[in-house]
This record gives sequence, structure tokens and C-alpha cells, in this order.
Amino acid sequence: MLDELLKRPVIPVIVIDDAKDAEPLAEALLEGGLDVIEVTCRTAAAPDALARIKNSFPDMLVGAGTVVTPEQAQMCIDVGVDFGLAPGLNPDTVRFFQKSETLFIPGIMTPSDIERGLALGCKMLKFFPAGAIGGPAMLKNLAAPYGPLGVRFCPTGGVSLDNMNDYLSMSVVSAIGGSWLATKQQIADQQWDLITQQVKDALEKAAEVAG
Repeated sequence: MLDELLKRPVIPVIVIDDAKDAEPLAEALLEGGLDVIEVTCRTAAAPDALARIKNSFPDMLVGAGTVVTPEQAQMCIDVGVDFGLAPGLNPDTVRFFQKSETLFIPGIMTPSDIERGLALGCKMLKFFPAGAIGGPAMLKNLAAPYGPLGVRFCPTGGVSLDNMNDYLSMSVVSAIGGSWLATKQQIADQQWDLITQQVKDALEKAAEVAG
């Protein structure tokens, strides 16, 4: 699963209030060229939304974000998500996902966090909140000692169309997470065409550094 995720430079970070929006949202992302999604566990609708996308789009990589409690972690396994993410690094959560043989991407923001992640066998880490803690310059310096060890990062938080390539141009960055690709309000307003266009714009932007 990690190898598959590494092929996708953009991961939409989604907050869904109404699970009925899950399928049309997934269709909008797919229409734009993205077959990956992170639905955050920030709303009561998240479990149902994740299950709907998994059932309706079996070829889509479906991840659960903001996994911070044991109950959320168990829900992820019950639903059968392809990967999970968290804003921080909780060794118990990491081990829980490893036991279930499900990819888990913990959040980091210090060298000590990175080393704890590596010690637990995590080679992909979420750099969060990216913008608030120094952006690309911070990540470049933070990651320098660890890049040779094969660790890769997914910056999230404060990432936008304008700065995404500042991250993607770094060899240690495999993907960026973006909430602007489908905002909570856009989803509530069912602006599917706009979301599709935003995805296309992001992938076109990412292609500038990929090739």
C-alpha cells in the first residue's frame, strides 16, 4: 500500500458533515484524476462516509485522517480503510495498525518525532501543521539527516496550490495533503464541478515538478 500511495502526489484532506455527499464527492475527485482520498475523523459522518466510498469505489485508495482515539482506530479497521493518518505520533496507534497490517502515517514536527517514527518502522510521516511550523524551509532542514534512511513526508496544513510545489520539489516529499481541493463548504454546497477542476489544477501543478 505504501508503494501505491507513493505514486500519488496529491491527497485531498476531506471533512464531510453528511455521509450522503461521500459518493458524489468521490466521483468528483475521480473525474479530476485522483483515486485517493483522506476522510478525517472529525465529524460523526466520517465512519459512514468512509464505508460508502470503500463499498462504491473499491479501486480507490481510501484513508482515514485524524485518527487519535482507540475507537477511531478500531473503526478504521472495521471499515477496511487502506491507510490511516494522525496529526501526532502515538506508539499505541502505530502498533494497532501494524497488527492489522494496515498502513499508518503518524504526524511529526520535531527530529525526536521522526526518530520515534523510524524506530516504530514508519517510513512515511505526516509533516503537520506544515505552514505553521516553518513550511518548506523547516522541512528541508528537519529532514536532511533522515532522507538517506528512506523516510518520506506528506506535508499537510497550510498547503495550497500556490506553495504545493515548494514541497513536492523536495526529494523527501512523496505527496502533499490539501484541504483546499474540496472544502467543507464546497462539499456542503455540492459544488462537484468546482472540486473536479481544483483537482485537475493541482495535478497539473504537480506535473511541473514530476517531469
